[in-house]
Order: sequence, then C-alpha cells, then structure tokens
Amino acid sequence: MSINLNNVPNTPGVYKFFKNKEIIYIGKAKNLKKRVSSYFGNSLKDRKTSQIKFLTDKVETFTTKNEVEALLLEQMLIKENKPKFNILLRDDKTYPYIYFSLDHTYPGVYLKRTKKAVDKNYFGPFVSSEAVKKSIKEIQKIFKIRNCSDNTFANRTRPCIEFQMKRCSAPCVQKVTKINYLEDIANAKLFLSSSDTKTIERLTKEIDDAVVKLDFEKASEIRDHLKRLNLIKEEQSVVTFANDIDIFSVSYEMNYIGISIIVVRNGKIRGTKTHLIKQSHFNSVDEAYNSAVFNFYDNQQDIPKKIILSHSLKEKSILEKMFQIKHQKMVKITHSPTKAIRPIFNLCKLNSLQIIQNHISKEDKYTFAFNELCDYIGQNNIEKIEAYDVSHIAGENGVASCVVFSKKGPSKKNYRLFNIPKNLSGNDVGSLKHVIERRLKYYKNPSIKPDLLLIDGGKNQLNFVQSALNESKHKNINVLSIVKGSNRLRASETIISKKGIIELNKYSKAFLVLQEIRDESHRFALQAQRKKKRKEITRSELDSIEGIGKIKKLRLLKGFKNINSIKSASIEELMTIDGINEKIAKTIKDYFDENSIN
Repeated sequence: MSINLNNVPNTPGVYKFFKNKEIIYIGKAKNLKKRVSSYFGNSLKDRKTSQIKFLTDKVETFTTKNEVEALLLEQMLIKENKPKFNILLRDDKTYPYIYFSLDHTYPGVYLKRTKKAVDKNYFGPFVSSEAVKKSIKEIQKIFKIRNCSDNTFANRTRPCIEFQMKRCSAPCVQKVTKINYLEDIANAKLFLSSSDTKTIERLTKEIDDAVVKLDFEKASEIRDHLKRLNLIKEEQSVVTFANDIDIFSVSYEMNYIGISIIVVRNGKIRGTKTHLIKQSHFNSVDEAYNSAVFNFYDNQQDIPKKIILSHSLKEKSILEKMFQIKHQKMVKITHSPTKAIRPIFNLCKLNSLQIIQNHISKEDKYTFAFNELCDYIGQNNIEKIEAYDVSHIAGENGVASCVVFSKKGPSKKNYRLFNIPKNLSGNDVGSLKHVIERRLKYYKNPSIKPDLLLIDGGKNQLNFVQSALNESKHKNINVLSIVKGSNRLRASETIISKKGIIELNKYSKAFLVLQEIRDESHRFALQAQRKKKRKEITRSELDSIEGIGKIKKLRLLKGFKNINSIKSASIEELMTIDGINEKIAKTIKDYFDENSIN
C-alpha cells in the first residue's frame, strides 16, 4: 500500500506508524518530512525497517515546538501504547527503594519495590536490590535500626541476634528509649540524604555538644556511631574523587547495542546497570543515548548535577533541556572525564562492550563475519572456508595445513595435514599447488567442498592455486590470499583476489575472521612441522642403537629431557633409568662415542 507523505510537515515532532489501526512504531524527528520519507525510499533497509515499511498502512504525525518536546512526547506515547517495534530500555519491574516505616511507634528500615517514590519515607530508586541491602546493612551498623517485621517485633520477649551483633538497639524489649530511637531514625535518614563528610561533621559536633552538657553517655553512643561510619568508609571497595556523577556508555557490535550505566554517589559506586538490545532500531548514537538517559531517569528523584557519556553527542542540549523541563534541574552533560573519574569511565565503556561479547554465540560471530565478507567480495553465500599454510625449516621437514571454518567456527575434525615431497620442500609456491591438487580429489563430495579458499601468501601463490582450480571441475571456488604487511605488523595485511586488492575495513568482522583463520592455519602447520622435526631427531639418534626399543627410548628421553644430555651421560648415570643395565648403557655410550664429530 502506498503512503501519502505530502501532508507530513518539515517540523520537529512525533510520528506514528499503524497497521490495521494498531500503532506498531512511534518515533521522534527534528524534521518529520525527512525522517518519515526515509522509511519509504528505495534505498536498502535493515530487516526491522523493512518490516515496518511492509506492514505500515497509515502514518500520523504530531508537530512540537522543538526536539525536546518531541523527545518527551515520544516517550510518553511509547509508555502508553507499547508499540511492538519500539525498544524500551526500562524493565517493567518495579524499582528497589529504602523505606522507613514511620507509621510504627518504633520504625524499621526495609527494602521495598515500587514504580515511584510515594512519600518522603522512600529513598532511591537504586539500580539494584543488592545496593539497597548493602545500604540497609550500613544503616544498621551505624544507627542500630531494626529490620524485623512488625509481627516479629510485637512477639519478642528478649533481644535477637541482631542486638548481639550490635546492628539493632532492641527497641522491642525497651533496650533503648523511644526518643533516642527516633533520633537514630532521623540521623539515618540524614545519612542517606547527605554525604559521608557532612555526617561525620554533624556527629562530631553532637559529641562536642554532649560533652559540654556533661552527657557523657550520649557522647559515648555518638562516638560509637562515628567509629562504625569510619570503618564502613574504609571497607568501601571502590572509591573515587568524584562526588555525584552518573556515567553512560553505549557500544555497537554485530547488530547489538550494549548499554552500561554506573552511578557514583559521595565518591563511591552505588550501583551499575547494563542493557543488551538485539537488532536495535536506533538510527544514530544520539538516539540511543537519548532513549537510555530518558528512561533511566524517568522514575528517578536522585538526579546528579553531571552526567558523562562515552560518546560526544551532536545535540546534547536536547537532553540538558529535558532535565530542565521534566525534572526542573540543571544537569551538565559531557563526554570528557577528569583524571579522577577516568578509571571508572573506562570500566563503564568496557562493560557496555562486554555485555555484547557475553551474549554473542560463536554462530552469531562467524555468521555475521561470513555475511560481511560476502558483501566485500561480491559473493552470494559462504558456508565454509578452507585455509592453507606451508611450513618448513630451511627447506627440510615440509608440511602443509588445511584448516576448515564454518559459520559455527573452526571444524577441527575436518583439519588435514599434508607431507611435502623432499623435491618440493622449501618451494612454497610449488608445495601449495601440490597440496591443492591432492585436496581437489575430495571435492567430489559436496559436504567437503568449500565456498572459499584462503591462502597465506602473495600474488604468486594466488595465481598457482587459481590455475590448479581452473584445470579442475571446481573453477567456481573463490580464492583469497592474505599478504603480511610491512614488518609483519598486525592489521597491516592486504587481502587479494583474482580481481586485485580488496579494500577491507581493518576493524571489520570480515577482516578479523580472515586474520583468525590465517593464524589458525599457520599454528596448525607449525605445530605439525615441529612434531615432524622432533620425530626425525629422535629416530635418527636412538632408534639406531641395538637394544633400545620404544619404551626404553621414552624412559631415556623422560629421564634426561633431550638427546644431548643422553650423549654426555656416564654409564652409571644411564643405568639409573629403569630397564637400562650395564650392557645396554655401554652400548649407548659406545654408539655416541663412535658417531661423535671430532
């Protein structure tokens, strides 16, 4: 169905896509005409955009004065309508808060979940329930506030273990007066709403006031509170010089978006939050940050004065204005961390990427890389890649490796090794052609035949392999060679096909997978070549000695580690090996003496 876009204005605003009168997607735009038209043009679209284009039978727009109003309206409409193609960075779950039950004669402190704070007795929301539990433990250690249920409180006849652990003043059995307990509640609430420094200053002043009034018992109690507070400060595992700041990092990889958020309060990390979004529909980094920040603070009361983003936004003023309008707060948004906050800033960036890496399966990784490689080289499909490498030492003990990679990763059961004839050993080009000609015989089986060959070498190697394919029934197999860069530096390699150099982004998954496959073929060939060399050395030396079989040979090598140690050993030392008597020891000694180079 064709969509009439003639009436879409060139203004900021919100647009809604419908299918059968149901909203399937809501978005915002600086210019509605340009944004909406982009969905219905002839250019290639990602899968989700193509689906929206295919399903949409009606478009509605709503003009706003500016982008900030558009952002606010967009988020309100998304929450209200929950369109299937919109990705919300918010969980539908409630948020964890610290709650004081002030309606009770002796209030307690608890973890409570709610969508928003309902009164001044709630502190939060926190980014995780673990952060709430930790804060409640801190409060109990310092101020001895009860955490038991009202039913437990009403039925106590003696103090519980919390009293013994000095985490509760046992108001249930009147171990503390009501006035003193309510004072502890008030101080606990002040502790949550102020910095550690201010709390320490206040407690220090209260000690001085109590001493002046000769209330030494009160001064002693406050001093204990102060000691516990200082101990808790020392126990903090992550401390920074930054006071109140939130950090956001967004990473993109393989059609995934990873979002990491770190909350710092009073110089301590109070919590972290991560999101993973698959096949996201964000058109820019700005959009991802706008949505992440907006949704994170949608139900928040604790708004920091400064937010650091890991990317520089083109129009960060939109978010700053959003905080002014929605939260009535001035918030500075920057992408330049200070030296003090940089370690935590880097941790946030690492986590936004790590959440993607943790989620991506091997099949996701290789499928994406293979498909990306298809786009670069103009091939319809790649299901299997074979890579070859030749290894030798000064023209001796030549071997060639064949490693196989599919969209599930390396297929080690299909790896193959080829011994190179002595007349070709040292001739890399001739060795490679020889191996390919041998391997081609197996391509009659469709399950073995690859879609692409990768050769470690230059133009000559590529041409010889291509000529071997042209002389066979498998001319349709594509061949690439990967050429080491200057000084063999990584990421400086050149990829060549029969048509010439292929310009691959050095950070693309396609380039990285070719590097990985080349490295694996090199490792497999080198491992086989060294093994072959070791076998030759041991065979030429020990296997020629009469009376030395496989078992005695292994015992000698295990006992002396290498051939040179066996050569220099005395008859008595050789006899320390199980199974080597004086006669055999003398035979070994005579053999090496007779064959030594004078």
